[in-house]
Amino acid sequence: MQTSKKIQPSGSSTGSSSTQKTTNQITEGVIGEQLLLFFFPILMGTFFQQLYNTADAMIVGRFVGKEALSAVSGSAGMLTQMIVGFFVGLSAGCGVIISQYYGAKRPEMVGYAVHTSVAFSLLSGAFIMIIGIILAPWMLDAMSTPEDIMDLSILYLRIYFLGMIPNLLYNTGSSILRAVGDSRRPLYFLIVSCMTNIVLDLLFVVILRLGVRGAGIATVCSQILSALLVLSCLCRSSDMYRVHLAQIGIDTRMLKRMIRIGLPAGLQSVMYGLSNVIIQAGINSLGTNTVAAWAAYGKIDSIFWMIINSFGIAITTFVGQNYGAGKRERIHRGVRVCMGMTILSSVMISALVYFLGIYAYALFTTDQEVIEIGICMMRYLSPFYTTYVAIEILSGALRGVGDSFIPMVLCAFGVCVLRVFWIIAIVPIYRNMYTIMFSYPLTWVCTTILFLIYYLVFSPLGRKEKQRARIS
Repeated sequence: MQTSKKIQPSGSSTGSSSTQKTTNQITEGVIGEQLLLFFFPILMGTFFQQLYNTADAMIVGRFVGKEALSAVSGSAGMLTQMIVGFFVGLSAGCGVIISQYYGAKRPEMVGYAVHTSVAFSLLSGAFIMIIGIILAPWMLDAMSTPEDIMDLSILYLRIYFLGMIPNLLYNTGSSILRAVGDSRRPLYFLIVSCMTNIVLDLLFVVILRLGVRGAGIATVCSQILSALLVLSCLCRSSDMYRVHLAQIGIDTRMLKRMIRIGLPAGLQSVMYGLSNVIIQAGINSLGTNTVAAWAAYGKIDSIFWMIINSFGIAITTFVGQNYGAGKRERIHRGVRVCMGMTILSSVMISALVYFLGIYAYALFTTDQEVIEIGICMMRYLSPFYTTYVAIEILSGALRGVGDSFIPMVLCAFGVCVLRVFWIIAIVPIYRNMYTIMFSYPLTWVCTTILFLIYYLVFSPLGRKEKQRARIS
């Protein structure tokens, strides 16, 4: 691997219109149409990502039992989401920089960013794999994982960590493709990987009866396939983001830029994860039935997060490319349009989950007590989905212009600190699942208010910035 290259000064330009043979529709086309054209492949990709994760839970829950369901989707699932979420947030810095340079038509800088991103994913994957395998028992014990599922949870978690390198490589490759406006090929790769995971789940769990071990092996094999597909795509591209294997290496100056933008986003993801880990510990204290119900609800609830996260990725890329192209007014219009579409979608999903989500529980378990607990959870939380919309869209827009530190601080207080305070101070007094679940709408509303104030008044896209632009 190469270790460093000399980065050209940011004021210079090496690109030309010849490097992009067609008009960049993200910076030129109809805003609503472009957001939706970019959004739907991301949504479908997120759907298959969730199906990818849900397949393990469905198959082990139906064919092995509720203990296996809790092991795969309880504490172990929460930990893997938090750890992978940190790296995905960190790699957002790569995507932002690539989208800005791509929008500005600067191929040399895009090349530096792409090769540094790939190298960083390989090194990070190796590090997380080793640490995760060693610390798996300690992490699960710290979450008060029930004793009857502890051994199964450790087994699944360690197998999952074996696939961390291909996992991070796929996520980085997909982030590169989305940063340049290609949200379709990551979808195709994920569909192939997801179908492979389901087939292998059925083979290893149902036919060979390997239980939780089989679900973990199926997941790792599928992750390897998706990583190979995305890497092959990047290596064969004729555009400025092509990966040359001999050039994969860390460019220290580019990495610093990426970390400066991506680290706050990664820490923001970790804060969400930590607060969810604390909530999971509270759920664990209520017994295996509640843990299983919460695990199944998390899969049903993911339909909302699929949509909200897809809009968040779409607005980040939209803002990043238009910011690189110097089109600030188009950015503001895009944020308003995206916000409206996301609110409408969240209302529809809230109604869908509230009224029809009960039928989905039969996919995960036949235990009637688990189903009854899960229905109560679902009907309590789903009406509050809309209160989260502004957090995702505004933080995504701010990340697109490189402003990720203050959004991290807002989430640190509004989500992490407040949620932890609620769990530590209030839940012990009224220990039931409703008190635990109330931490979600409470923190969503408070954080939304903070984001609205910051975005409209103090942010680089806010009113003061627009007033300074008029004066100048």
